[in-house]
Amino acid sequence: MLGKFKRILIGRPMKSAELEAEKLGRLKALAILSSDALSSVAYGTEQILLVLMVAGFAALWYSVPISIAVLGLLVILIISYRQTIFAYPAGGGAYIVAKDNIGKAPSLIAGGSLLVDYILTVAVSSSAGTDAITSAFPVLHDHRVLIALVMIVFLTIMNLRGVTESASVLAIPIYLFVVAIFVLIITGVIRYFTGGIEAAAPQFDSTVSNVSLFLLLKAFSSGCSALTGVEAVSNAIPNFRKPAEKNAAATLLMMGIILGAMFIGITLLAYWYGIHPSATETVISQIARMTFGHGTLYYVIQGVTALILFLAANTAYSAFPLLAFMLAKDKYMPHMFMVRGDRLGFSNGIIILSLLSALLVIVFKGDTENLIPLYAVGVFIPFTLSQLGMMIRWIRLKPSNWGLKLTINTVGMLTTLSITLIFIFTKFSQVWVIFLFLPFVVYIFYKIYTHYENTAEQLRIDIKVDKPEVKGNTIIIPVAGITRVVMNTISYAKTLSPNVVAVYVGFDDEAIHKMEQKWEEWNPGVRLIVLKSRYRSILGPLRRFIDTVEWKTSATDHITVLIPQFVTHHWWETILHNQTSLLMRAYLINYKDVVVATVPYHLNK
Repeated sequence: MLGKFKRILIGRPMKSAELEAEKLGRLKALAILSSDALSSVAYGTEQILLVLMVAGFAALWYSVPISIAVLGLLVILIISYRQTIFAYPAGGGAYIVAKDNIGKAPSLIAGGSLLVDYILTVAVSSSAGTDAITSAFPVLHDHRVLIALVMIVFLTIMNLRGVTESASVLAIPIYLFVVAIFVLIITGVIRYFTGGIEAAAPQFDSTVSNVSLFLLLKAFSSGCSALTGVEAVSNAIPNFRKPAEKNAAATLLMMGIILGAMFIGITLLAYWYGIHPSATETVISQIARMTFGHGTLYYVIQGVTALILFLAANTAYSAFPLLAFMLAKDKYMPHMFMVRGDRLGFSNGIIILSLLSALLVIVFKGDTENLIPLYAVGVFIPFTLSQLGMMIRWIRLKPSNWGLKLTINTVGMLTTLSITLIFIFTKFSQVWVIFLFLPFVVYIFYKIYTHYENTAEQLRIDIKVDKPEVKGNTIIIPVAGITRVVMNTISYAKTLSPNVVAVYVGFDDEAIHKMEQKWEEWNPGVRLIVLKSRYRSILGPLRRFIDTVEWKTSATDHITVLIPQFVTHHWWETILHNQTSLLMRAYLINYKDVVVATVPYHLNK
């Protein structure tokens, strides 16, 4: 039944040979990997205006030069990451670049930052999409956490179904958003220049006395939140069709052009229309209302904006599992992240991402706005480390045109480092927790790595020296009575060793005497050892008996405990019986030199 339900949800299992068919072309990859970056158009300009509004309406004209500066940073990042894609076509982005050129600790900081960022992306995006819905339908406000969780579940199922299938479905609303925003920008520009809009825009280049450098830097850092998600393409190169690096580079360039055009277009319209941030209406909504009124196009734009805010989380679903796979491959994360699921995706990474994001939504009750600066810093730290790593690579290898490449990455590193410092100094009260959390994440990475190394050391053998040791086998069978289950276990035990004993733990003399009589009458050819328990515990006396046998025979024999267990025909019937065999197995499995096994006996209907 569970298997059928799983098939309905995620589809039939796919053969390993079908992996190549799951690779993405440019258009589908653009939709899947750029949803986070493109969705920032919905709030990037607004974040700048919110900061500038502190200095008054006249200061809003600064949004134009600040947006141009953000656009310049976007150009630097696109050029820099194109170089990274061709230098590291296996993917991994900042983690791989830092590992190869800077060292282990910086690479783990980059990898940990990105993993945390992807978790925050899902939580923030689902909550932002929920806010768009509850703004249109205020009656749903009390159910915002539930709506966000439902959306996370939807994205989880879509991504478990496979990269190609999720891309085919999710690409439609993402491209609708891009088309809708360009229609809005083009129509808005035409209406402005034809005099169709009458609005009091703040005077350009006017002097505002209370605008400080600190305020401008804070507005600039807020606008840089529009650049989150740019690195996703370089992380997910293995998801592209061959030639993967060329397709990834082309996708990154397309994303940069679309994002830059939409971001500067929305900013210019906001300035020309004299729009200022409102607690009740978003900047996109104000521009659409002033351009189209409350007609059909207005509601289409609001609808696709809400959808893109939801689907921004899908970038994380593509990048998180791949990055987790690379960290797991290097022994810094559990090996379960290396396993491909039925649909050839890294299912464990998808599920863990969903669970952690859902936990954040529940803890913050769907109000994740304060997490935006945190996950912006989480992106710019890897940005900086990636650029620094590429600088070291060009100096070390000195390929053709390495001077130009070094210059590009140097400008990129200095810029992203400056943005990171601006974030830290201007929004320290919101981002200080990252200085505690990141070292903790890196510490966990090291602990996992140490565990795997210690395990490998203890399991490793010298094939020329180490050979299997031939010993006898003493088999112990705990019994509670004389049944077919016990008979089945004894029959099996006799095929393994002639040295078999049954152990019965009794609570009173009458029960012990009765068991001894029945066993002697049955005479299965196996000696019965009877132990008395004064405290009605089976495990205590059994453990002491095993200790005694181990002390006497460990030099010559292996010790095996065979636990008889019957299996009911229906799963619900299991709860009608005590689970002594399960408890016994869980208790004895910790014995260092004792083999514990269950011998099942299946009941009929």
